[in-house]
Amino acid sequence: MKKSLLAILAVFIMTAFTLAGCGSGASEEAADPGIPDGTYVATFTTDSPMFHVSEANNDKGILTVKDGQMTIHVSLQSKKIVNLYYGLAEDAQKNGAELIEPTTDEVTYSDGYVEEVYGFDIPVPAIDEEFDVALIGTHDNWYDHKVKVSNPVPGDDVHAGTAIDLEDGDYQVEVTKEGGTGKAEIESPAALTVADGAATLTVKWDSPHYDYMIVDGEKYEPVNQEELANADDESGVGSIFEIPVSVLNEPFKVIADTTAMSEPHEIEYDLTLTLLEK
Repeated sequence: MKKSLLAILAVFIMTAFTLAGCGSGASEEAADPGIPDGTYVATFTTDSPMFHVSEANNDKGILTVKDGQMTIHVSLQSKKIVNLYYGLAEDAQKNGAELIEPTTDEVTYSDGYVEEVYGFDIPVPAIDEEFDVALIGTHDNWYDHKVKVSNPVPGDDVHAGTAIDLEDGDYQVEVTKEGGTGKAEIESPAALTVADGAATLTVKWDSPHYDYMIVDGEKYEPVNQEELANADDESGVGSIFEIPVSVLNEPFKVIADTTAMSEPHEIEYDLTLTLLEK
């Protein structure tokens, strides 16, 4: 009887190990990243203002896809984060944990200032899905964080403008305006609509005195002319335009004509659009 029980127990143990081995092999298979092998500029966001990409790089990193595996290289804001771990802080502190070592990167700000910061190559399990990354700083404490990689666009320059290559739909963009006197502003975030591959930005001025805009030599009139007919500075009504755009993260020039002065004036502005997460 004892021999029979031992035999049954042995079979049970062997079966358990076999099943465990099969499960382990399946987990090691590379997941389909959904995008072809290559190099991309992608947005890297986190759940903490203390852990983020250097402002010089506009929340962007370089995503590399090879043989079904994805890794993003990000340059952080300083050298205060000394190691990362792909997973939870609890596991990062276990013997044999594989920590992500830093590289020393140079980042260049818009005013030309160059700074040395730490960069990291972080595995990415999927696009547009949060995953766990733990960090340790100069005070030797581990912290858990959630991060996400999104909006991959072919390229290898985080400072280059990104051609708008979005699926048809409605999006929100942050609008940064430079030029003019600074008295009139554009509402931000603003609506960006993509239809048949063409992108249209809705520009809402806080002034009713803009009577046309020029983009790439084409003149565009307000889409709310009837509302503007009786509007003044006290009404809260502003001129609204729908203009074509073709690039994100890079300034592009527009001209807006204002009638707020003694004579109409065409004023040149630089607009920069940054896509916001849905």
